[in-house]
Amino acid sequence: MSTLKYSILGLLSQNPMTGYDIAKEFSDHALSNFWYATHGQIYPELNKLVKEGLVKYEVVIQGNTLEKKLYTVTPEGSREFREWLVTDEPVEQTPKDIFRLRTFFSEFAPNESFIALLQSQLAQHRYKCERLQTIMQDTYNGTRPEIGTSACGDYMVLDGAILRENSYITWLLRCLEAYGEDVSGEML
Repeated sequence: MSTLKYSILGLLSQNPMTGYDIAKEFSDHALSNFWYATHGQIYPELNKLVKEGLVKYEVVIQGNTLEKKLYTVTPEGSREFREWLVTDEPVEQTPKDIFRLRTFFSEFAPNESFIALLQSQLAQHRYKCERLQTIMQDTYNGTRPEIGTSACGDYMVLDGAILRENSYITWLLRCLEAYGEDVSGEML
């Protein structure tokens, strides 16, 4: 089962989109906080969905000559998406994390070099967390949207992304503390 298939069906359930619009959702919008897909994955999947009768498209003209395919979900695609949406899944394996792998083998790195890596990761995760918090504040101003709206789903996922980053920051601070770094006054 391709999760990308259901990601695309979900997006098209919200609004008709071009392939380009779908790709932007994976790179620049809410989905990018927890999922990604490349153009090279999206367009073949769209072709499969059209062949399966789950998605259809119409060619629209933009400007004088630019043709675009505007995709919409079919009733069959909507039915399949809704069935998938309420299917319980077992918890997947922990996603790969290159830095945690480095941490696992940190005994082979000079302490000062590994401390520098920890500090770099801390700065990157703080930046990411601050960016997510800014998006949350600018978009929702501390108010959860009404249940059953696409905004509510986005809010809940964004809230989870902020919690994930805060947890990672706490872990990095504990690692720095283990190396004898002074993290007093830091968020633990």
